Amino acid sequence: MVTRTVDLRSDSVTKPTEAMRAAMANAEVDDDVFGHDPSALRLETEMAKIMGKEAALFVPSGTMSNLISVLVHCSIRGSEVILGNKSHIHIYENGGISTIGGVHPRTVKNNEDGTMDIDLIEAAIRDPRGEIVYPTTRLICLENSHTSCGGRCLSVEYTDRVGELAKKHGLKLHIDGARIFNASVVSQRIFNMLIYEYCSKSICKLKFSVSDSKILISQALGVPVSRLVQDADSVSVCLSKGLGAPVGSVIVGSKSFVAKARILRKTLGGGMRQVGVLCAAALVAVQENVSKLEDDHKKAKMLAEGLNRIKGLRVNVAAVETNIVSTFIAKVLKCASHSSSLQLGLESSFFLWLPYVYFDVVEGAAEKLCKNLEQHGILIMQESPISIRVALHHQISASDVQYSLSCFKQALTGEVQEDNGI
Repeated sequence: MVTRTVDLRSDSVTKPTEAMRAAMANAEVDDDVFGHDPSALRLETEMAKIMGKEAALFVPSGTMSNLISVLVHCSIRGSEVILGNKSHIHIYENGGISTIGGVHPRTVKNNEDGTMDIDLIEAAIRDPRGEIVYPTTRLICLENSHTSCGGRCLSVEYTDRVGELAKKHGLKLHIDGARIFNASVVSQRIFNMLIYEYCSKSICKLKFSVSDSKILISQALGVPVSRLVQDADSVSVCLSKGLGAPVGSVIVGSKSFVAKARILRKTLGGGMRQVGVLCAAALVAVQENVSKLEDDHKKAKMLAEGLNRIKGLRVNVAAVETNIVSTFIAKVLKCASHSSSLQLGLESSFFLWLPYVYFDVVEGAAEKLCKNLEQHGILIMQESPISIRVALHHQISASDVQYSLSCFKQALTGEVQEDNGI
């Protein structure tokens, strides 16, 4: 009998806190379709301010927020958007930009850190002189942090370069910032490290160059979440993942952008009338849970380090930057003088960080491991036949992490080992 449940499937599984429930019960409401709901207006005003944009719009889901954003920027059917081949918009949102908006996706390979090579993005932009045969490029989409790349974060410098490229070619830039606050926490950590280095140089009376100063200033500006999205024309922010709200996302951008987005929200069935009941809980999430994200990241690192010590599991601990941990299930066979990714002919980032090891891939191991752990109350997500993904959130304690690790160890030295030879 399961006596304890630890739900690591996603950071979207959190339950509303007592403060959220109280805010929902006492929320001041009106008809949001008419633009009169005071709780919705309060949340939207606060989010626009935090993100450094003119206006914001509450919508039911992250999928709808991305869809609306793409459709506003690509209002002419047959427009083309450049986005990563592993991006959430491209893989996990039902192809909505194409089926509903008639927008053509042109993918560029995501690197294991979530970036796309700048030169490849530029090469993917259609030459306007070929409009007689080509779709017209109108938008570039980034994702920060990047879910399918293990929660990796895009730097301020990288985002700025993509923004400059978009402006150079007259394109718009949208950021899928479902977990943008997680990325902001990472920027804060980088900033603290740079401050420490600066102080160390000052104490040691070493010369601190102008270029060093520019880097420091750049990273300092990167601490607020608004700096991470400064060059974006629109950003979608999920409130029901790491922040723990029960429902909803917010789109931010210019006043004219949000006015168009509001119309599309109604078209897509997202006008929810007395939505202040949900917005009140979301505002509590923003005010109370952003500060908890760093602890989520620490627990994710703790879990990653523990998993990597279990025979049969491999985790790139150094790549765990936020609250997501991707784990590869395999048995090490022998060392080799060339890349395991080449040996296996696979592109997965799980292989790229171990350049001198062969693996015996255990097909179906992930599914069996998930089922085995579920019997112990540990819920995880299968990412592929040979990999799993877990996500930490504020309702997972350090004790839950240790319990989960003990269950993983038991599963991989018991039934799973017996069935799969791990």
